[in-house]
Amino acid sequence: MTNVDLARVEFAFVTINHFFFVPITIGLAFLTALLQTAWYRSGRDDYLRLTRFFGVLLVINVAIGVVTGIVQEFQFGMNWGAYSRLVGNIFGAPLAMEGLAAFFLESTFLGLWLFGWDKLPRRLHLLTIWAVSFGSMLSAAFILAANSWMQHPVGYTMVSGKPQLNDIWALFTNPVFVWGYAKVLFASLVTGAVVMLAVSAWQLRHGGDREVFTRSARLALVVLVPAILFTMLVGDELGVIEARYQPMKIAAAEAQWTTCQPCSFSLFQIGGGNNDQTPTEIIAIPHLLSLLATNHWNGQVVGLNPLQSQYTKQFGPGYYVPNVFIQYWAMRAMAYLGVLVLAISVWGAVLPFAMNTAGWFLTESGRQPWIVQGIMLTKNGISPTVSTTTLWISLVAFVLLYGTLATVDLLLMLRYSRQQLPPPRTEADADAPVPAVLY
Repeated sequence: MTNVDLARVEFAFVTINHFFFVPITIGLAFLTALLQTAWYRSGRDDYLRLTRFFGVLLVINVAIGVVTGIVQEFQFGMNWGAYSRLVGNIFGAPLAMEGLAAFFLESTFLGLWLFGWDKLPRRLHLLTIWAVSFGSMLSAAFILAANSWMQHPVGYTMVSGKPQLNDIWALFTNPVFVWGYAKVLFASLVTGAVVMLAVSAWQLRHGGDREVFTRSARLALVVLVPAILFTMLVGDELGVIEARYQPMKIAAAEAQWTTCQPCSFSLFQIGGGNNDQTPTEIIAIPHLLSLLATNHWNGQVVGLNPLQSQYTKQFGPGYYVPNVFIQYWAMRAMAYLGVLVLAISVWGAVLPFAMNTAGWFLTESGRQPWIVQGIMLTKNGISPTVSTTTLWISLVAFVLLYGTLATVDLLLMLRYSRQQLPPPRTEADADAPVPAVLY
């Protein structure tokens, strides 16, 4: 494996493992805020007990997510020095906003929420958990704004061969960001709702308080069904946006080597990869790819070979087709698992993570061979001084570190999700301060 291959494997491993915790944090923060709001409005002790129960799971994921995020930043600076120097003038603004605004907002109010139960007025304490939820969503917005610039660079001018930001508003009105961010938010609600539903189902099956966990299961379902529907609708529009700005990505997602109009969508096919341009479609739905890529019944989708010729003329000699196998099956894993979640309200904890990860494979792999679309190739973004030995050592170290973190997170989640609820408060204690310690 070349240095570029190793660096890409390491980046993929670190990013995917970090992203496991992002949708859980966003989803559980929102759902915990809903539970506490229900307690504040109704005064029912059931909602207070559920708030504190699921609040523990939220805190665990925030803690692990912070650690994995710090490691991810370290990996950027170590392996992708050339890329960092090129895009520093662009990425500096949104990443600074994420650290100074979103992260400190989320962490500060999480601390106030954790230790302010018996110190803050109930209305003010309720606002702290909503601030945590807003901060987690805001953090994702700044990160997605930076990532969307890589997919579709906007709001910049070239100065001495480097892109320099001249319109920060363009980053947040980038159509790739607008639709991609909406999809991440809805997918996070799906993930958080499935986690809550899975924990509630386990408790109901193993003798947990039936009345209380029935409430949390119902809340999870109320959020889950519309969230997965909106995820699909937003994802459909995102496909149209990406077909406009990254047509190679969409063509690869269907292994479409020649231009078609109208275009069918294959549910399953054999072949069609980079070394086999003649796929055998098992089942194909007429016109569906045209609808997904253009929003038109007879829309045209330009094939991989014509796009390769176009890019060669525009950017010079090179092979600009991403890994078609990954694109094709990541698209179907994301879509099919999304349909499965909608159809049966999945009770497990694996499928939503697979759905989220497949979506990122589709987004990031489809950008290849570009690290920034039309500006920098991935092979040119790696640090010039990093050696193969260093990359192997760091990759092994990251695997061990993330394996340890994943084990710790899993054990903590299983331990606290299987515990009994906090004891109910008596009528005499209904107006008394709630203890600041969650458990």
